[in-house]
Amino acid sequence: MGILNGLKNTLGFLTIIPVGMDEDGIAQAANYMPSFPIIGALIGLATGVLVWGLEAFLPSLIVGMIGLGFILLLTGVHHADGLLDFGDAMMMLGSPEDKVRVMRDPQTGAGGLCLGLVVLSSTAFSMAALNRSIVIQSLIASEASSKFAIVLQAWAGNSAHEGLSTPFVQAMHGRWRSVRLGVAFFVALAISLAALQIIGLVPMLAGALVAAMMLLVSKREFGGITGDVMGATNELVRLVSLLAILVIPNWR
Repeated sequence: MGILNGLKNTLGFLTIIPVGMDEDGIAQAANYMPSFPIIGALIGLATGVLVWGLEAFLPSLIVGMIGLGFILLLTGVHHADGLLDFGDAMMMLGSPEDKVRVMRDPQTGAGGLCLGLVVLSSTAFSMAALNRSIVIQSLIASEASSKFAIVLQAWAGNSAHEGLSTPFVQAMHGRWRSVRLGVAFFVALAISLAALQIIGLVPMLAGALVAAMMLLVSKREFGGITGDVMGATNELVRLVSLLAILVIPNWR
């Protein structure tokens, strides 16, 4: 019952599905971070089925935009909001504290708007460019990889301030931290390989590289990671994973 309850709170944290999170739901979601790739795979499956079905009736570019909109809706736009905040903070000239303050500002500036426009529109176009025969598998793998990238960040990084990232970083820095990371890695890898066979290594590698790059940038610019950095990482990994799949011959 404990595992099911933990998965329920993880699903409630990562999506808007009304599963009824507990009062300590965020703490439970943090404790069950290794299950993030499973929730990601479910998000990818739901989106992939929708895109696959709509492509039988509508132009692919329109379906790509609808597919992106469905993911944003299903996840409550939380990660996309982090992407916009990250873009604003990166455009700020000042100390790490100043940048974090800008990141926490609810207003969206030019930096966030431009970054969000480029990343989200490119994601929609990438969905549209996928071969219909692999669109479901590709979205499953990319979403699982994007969630693993968040787990990897929590394991390797430190919080820039006390905020939403803190319980997740603490959970991945506690007892059995390497085991927890290993579980998340093998779950994400198994999902990606089951979806795309050997090509499933591509989104996994893309996710790890983007997560590492974002860790380096965040440490230099903000003094650590934040919830917004994790959200931005999720959006960037999804895009880079899909682009990486598209460059493989015969997989478009």
